[in-house]
Amino acid sequence: MRAIGYRTGAPTISGPLLMATYLVIGAFVAATHHYFGHLHVAKQYGSAVLAVLLWPLLFLGINLHIH
Repeated sequence: MRAIGYRTGAPTISGPLLMATYLVIGAFVAATHHYFGHLHVAKQYGSAVLAVLLWPLLFLGINLHIH
């Protein structure tokens, strides 16, 4: 019989924590690729949002700037 509160197996990471970590890394990567510089028009904001959400593509050399 197990004691109350006893857990077995590997620790788990909650969904919101994983999503927040993904977005923080995305913001950092987008900033290092200059997606936050000179945000004046909607296209530039759209490019920044895409860069944060799709940051792994930046490492493949894909340009996410909206022209």
